[in-house]
Formats: sequence, C-alpha cells, structure tokens
Amino acid sequence: MSESFVIDAPHFDPASGEASFGYRLGEHSFTETLHFPEGADRGAATGPAFGKLLQLTALVLGVSYFKLRAPLDIQLPFALTAEELAFARDVYENGLGEFYARNDLKRFGRLQFTAPEAVAPAPSAPAPGLADRCLLPIGGGKDSLVSVQLLEAAGVAFTPFAVNAKGPIIGSVEAIGRPPLFVARRLDPEMIRLGKEPGFYNGHVPSTAINSMIAALTALLFSYGTIILSNERSASEGNGEFDGRQANHQHSKSLDFERLIASVLAGATGGALRYFSLLRPYSEARIAALFARETRFDRVFSSCNENFKLAGHNGPLWCGRCPKCHFVYLVFAPVMPRDRLVAIFGQDLLAQPEHERSFRELTGLAGQKPWECVGEIEEAAACLYALSQQPEWADAPIVRLLLPDLMLQYGEARLEAALAELRADATEHLIPRDIAQRVAPHAH
Repeated sequence: MSESFVIDAPHFDPASGEASFGYRLGEHSFTETLHFPEGADRGAATGPAFGKLLQLTALVLGVSYFKLRAPLDIQLPFALTAEELAFARDVYENGLGEFYARNDLKRFGRLQFTAPEAVAPAPSAPAPGLADRCLLPIGGGKDSLVSVQLLEAAGVAFTPFAVNAKGPIIGSVEAIGRPPLFVARRLDPEMIRLGKEPGFYNGHVPSTAINSMIAALTALLFSYGTIILSNERSASEGNGEFDGRQANHQHSKSLDFERLIASVLAGATGGALRYFSLLRPYSEARIAALFARETRFDRVFSSCNENFKLAGHNGPLWCGRCPKCHFVYLVFAPVMPRDRLVAIFGQDLLAQPEHERSFRELTGLAGQKPWECVGEIEEAAACLYALSQQPEWADAPIVRLLLPDLMLQYGEARLEAALAELRADATEHLIPRDIAQRVAPHAH
C-alpha cells in the first residue's frame, strides 16, 4: 500500500471566525470547515497555544478522511512532541478500533507518522490567560444533563457547548436556560459520497475526540479555563478483541483517552486548559439514579442515536428498537416509576419479547457487547436482576425471559455484589480537587 494520507496546514480567519482543514488521499482532496460564533477574542487566535491546538485539531478531524482508505503512511506539515505523537497514534489506532475490527483491517502498530521533525521539543510558550469558568459539551442525552444538575447544585458556572446542535441538543439547552456556544462543522461532501462507493471504507470515528478538540479551540477563543466532559466509568470497557487488543466503541470516552488528551491540552496551553469528566466516578446505573431526581429534562433528552436523523424536534426522541434505547431503559427502570419511564420512551421496552436478543447481548447472555455507547455487561445484568426483585417489574416479559439464564450464568451472590458496586464511587478520575469537593455533596 503506497498511498499516503496527507494533512495540510490548517488555517483560521479571525475576521470570519472560520477554520479550514485540508486533506489529501491519493487523487482526492478534501476541505472541512468549522465556523465559530461571534464574540471571539481575535487576539487569542494569534497566540502560539491556539496555533498548536489548531494543528492538533487538524490531526484529529483527519480520521474522517483517513478511513476512506486507511493507508499506513500519514504525513503532517508540522512537528509533534513525543506526547503529541503518542496522542496521534492513539486516535488513529484505538480511536478507530471499531472501524478496523468491523472492516477487518489490521493497523495497530503499523501506522507511520511522517513530520518535518521526527520529535519536536516540548513547547515553552507562555500560557494564555483563560477565565476561571467551564465549557460543558451537551450531547442531548442523560449524562451531560446530570452534569448540569450537579454543577448547578454546586454553584459552578458553566456554558453549554455543542457542535452542529440539533434535535435533543437544542431541546436540552433550551431547558438548561443558559446562553450556549454552538460551533458549526461542515464535513466535505465528497468524503461522504466516497464512503458509499466501492473501493472505500466507512465506519465509526472517535466523535468525542473530535468534539473535544473543537471545544478546546472554543475555550481559547472565548476564554474558558476548563472543559468538563460527562463520560462515565463504563465507557472504559471494550466491545471485543481484534488484532491483539480490545476494540472499544467508546474509546475516546475512556479514562485512558481522557488522561492522554488532558495532558496534551495542558501541554499545548502551558497548563492553562483543564479537561476532565465529571461523571467518571459513576456507573451508568448511578447516573440514571441521579437523573431520575429531576423531571425537567424528561421531554427533551434522548440517548438514542436514531434521533440525529430527525430535523429539529420532529418525530419521537427514542426509536425503541436499538441497543442504546434498550440499555438506557434498563438502567432507568430500577430507579424510576414505570409510568414515568413509559411516558419518556412512548412505550414499555421490557414488554416487547421481540427484542429479547438485544437484551441478551447487553447482559452477556448472547453474542458480544453491541457496538454502541452502552454500559458494562455485568452492569446491565445487575440492573435486570434488580428488576426481578421489584413487584412493579418482576413480571415484565423481558425480565421473565432472561432471569433463569441470568441466574444460571452469574448466580445471585455475584449479581448482588455487582449491584452494590454500581452504587459505589470509583476512585480513578481526573476531577480537580476544588470541583470534586463542591460537587460531591450533591451526588448522594
């Protein structure tokens, strides 16, 4: 494979607020653009920290174009530090782990990054002066809205942020009631067209990594010293082994990736920009319980990926057929009254035997963990076991169908232990002490 993927030098126009990113793959050329809202500090765009982040963003956005052919050689017009090179390799290897597994492409340890300097020295530029305030990416699902609840209760100021906001994101931001910062991202339509043609690959990209880099640029342009993600501890669990390592649909939501990108962003900004996930100590089940304490987002949020095919608020927020819908319903059911849950989803998903296979995959009784943003296998099993102990849910068709095999595979003692573990906080996280102390009393 002699073809190379070439990343061109990115460009930002402070007057228009538009950043452009060029890529080349064989005879094909692509341009992606980001349009930032009005009110940016034009001076911030001329600093070395912003220039470095713009380069790193070009690198990360490039995965969407690289995957068309997934060549072994990646050419860069700028130098990377050793840490940035490790970050690049992680994005293009583990970040595309699902893509490689589903296309049967072996790339781990084989990619070559060619840059003007093999390894650049670490930067020593002065840190930009960023305001002590937080940028909070909103995805339209339950997780970022739990972060909203916790930050509000703790009195931590934040601004909602999103890329290409639509549907549940817009509805959620309206319910939050704080002025947001929205960035418009335009993918090159030729890339989208080629992805459907013979001879080209298509598949999952690390969207959290992409949106995090766009958030980092926004933080510098609008002076935010902290980016707060809403990734739970379950995101660190992979879906299956491929090419000698775990492939994880949610790799860019994992703790390993969080450590990498947090360090790279701090290095690029002289320590001025903090990045962490507020929900890292919590299981999906704990997050569901925290969400259930309030009802104000019931009619606007959605964790179903099908909703992003909808225009605005038209149509149902939940398809009721995908593994994501089934998993979210499963973790909400033990902590939410049945009538409220059915009202949110528009149907009772545990009363539909035709979706038995999906729940079996989620709980580890069949197949493999779905290629979706769902929680841990044992977590799903523990939640279904918990439902069997609740009179309101014990006779639900899905619960009755799965319970015998669930008990046979796991046993009551293991399921009870898993339930207890779901309610406990994990100690591995990157939450700064000052924010952790303010939020902790409101998470119990």
